[in-house]
Amino acid sequence: MQLMKNSDERGPDTEHPISVALVEDEAATRAGLAATIAADASLSLAGTYARAGEALAALSRATPDVLLVDLGLPDMSGLDLIRAVAAQYPSIDVLVFTAFGDEATVIACLEAGARGYLLKGSGVSHIGFDVREIRSGGSPLSPQIARHLVRRLRPAAAPASAPSANISGALSARELEVLNAISRGFSYAETAALLGLQPGTVHAHLKNIYRKLEVRSKTEAVFEANRLGLLK
Repeated sequence: MQLMKNSDERGPDTEHPISVALVEDEAATRAGLAATIAADASLSLAGTYARAGEALAALSRATPDVLLVDLGLPDMSGLDLIRAVAAQYPSIDVLVFTAFGDEATVIACLEAGARGYLLKGSGVSHIGFDVREIRSGGSPLSPQIARHLVRRLRPAAAPASAPSANISGALSARELEVLNAISRGFSYAETAALLGLQPGTVHAHLKNIYRKLEVRSKTEAVFEANRLGLLK
């Protein structure tokens, strides 16, 4: 599949959809991701590939804004693909979408140049939100991965401080419920069902949480809330 034109030919990002290409060898997952991206007016499906080699060949002709990468590819390790893309196309935001969530794999992918890491178990309905987050400078991670990294980093950090009265008081009871659900690994849809909300309302609460905690992603929000003792 042919990619769309280079970003420098498309004009400012604020006037055009975010172009997204994906590398996924499982046909059903690839089709689901492609359909979700194509249905989002803020995104543009730039290409779908079952093999790493196909993606690299296409990138030599034109580069998308975001590349979704599975790790279990038939012709090349997804980790090697991330390294190649980071070295040759640093403007591309690589977002991992995989079933592998062990610590060693996560750290290796982030060190190789991935700017986000999502687990397949969380579904594909939130992909648009995560793509927009990564393009705005955030680092979207599945909540399970974020909590895992917080535990890894915390022993080397200063002891958690008591929650600031201003910050803890600024978060509403509903925002705290949303934050706790997300930190426990619930997807947006699951959080909405758990709390009796619409998914869009969950997104709105998250934006308010980001603003109040002065963070830009779920990862930072979970880390900061954990540091402040806001999580149950």
